Amino acid sequence: MKNRFRAFLITKDDSGQKAELAELGLNDLMDGDVVVAVSHSTVNFKDGLALTGRSPVVRKFPMVGGIDLAGTVETSSNPDFKPGDKVLLNGYGLSETHFGGYSEYARVKSEWLVPLPKQFTTAEAMAIGTAGYTSMLCVLALEDAGITPDKGPIVVTGANGGVGSVAIAILAKLGYRVIASTGRKEEEAYLKSLGASEIIDRAELSGEPRMLGKERWAGAIDSVGSKTLANVIASTQYGGAVAACGLAQGMDLPTSVAPFILRGISLLGIDSVQMRRERRLQAWERLARDLDVKKLASMTSTIKLADVKQAANDILAGKVRGRIVVEIA
Repeated sequence: MKNRFRAFLITKDDSGQKAELAELGLNDLMDGDVVVAVSHSTVNFKDGLALTGRSPVVRKFPMVGGIDLAGTVETSSNPDFKPGDKVLLNGYGLSETHFGGYSEYARVKSEWLVPLPKQFTTAEAMAIGTAGYTSMLCVLALEDAGITPDKGPIVVTGANGGVGSVAIAILAKLGYRVIASTGRKEEEAYLKSLGASEIIDRAELSGEPRMLGKERWAGAIDSVGSKTLANVIASTQYGGAVAACGLAQGMDLPTSVAPFILRGISLLGIDSVQMRRERRLQAWERLARDLDVKKLASMTSTIKLADVKQAANDILAGKVRGRIVVEIA
């Protein structure tokens, strides 16, 4: 174990917030009963907000960025985790109140860790990351609401992003007909390669919302929020369900009670950060079963730790397709 190591540190002073590579020691790490040698992390939309300061994600300074990590246990005082074990971690306040994954080492609480499924390498687990794990939580929620493939198509908004890309791949493998909503028509071939049956322009959903529209889909996975989510709800068929997990367009929801009381639609809020351990394990077990690793590779690019700041700007600008893996070591 190194005494000194690299981390991408977010700091704040009177001149504002900064994010840059720094050198830390083991004594700088936060409390926890397991030390993980981090091999990979990833860049999610939330990471982009945290690193750029565009949204007040970080609540303690200084802070190591990265809401995900995967690697190997170095030391542990919990007998459930032993040196050499491969583990992953999503959320639980990483890069908000606890040092995150953009560091060669992380000291964390053992109850936050999930054993790495044997079907994945640490790089593949981070190609999934919080975005893909959230996609699986959305699919599980739709299943729990009774939305089966025979009920009708599922629309996926923000289809080119991490949540959207993984959701399309999972839904298609499970037999759903998937409608992908995107503002980047040039990515039609990519989205169809993941399993989308139909591509619609995001402009159809991002304008002024209707309270009720033509019934077009049985369910939805939405990572956009605001007017887009309102229009998705308005076109959900009777008894349908919408899993909402993002706010790329905004945190508001300009709709009415009409779709809920006239069509019996369910709005399913998806939180990945504090999700209970049993559901996390279920989600990762299902990812291991229901996500085609070949499709995962086709949607993934890899960068070095030094490049995360540029990736953060790119993901907020809508320039990123699929998933970004960060090589830490």
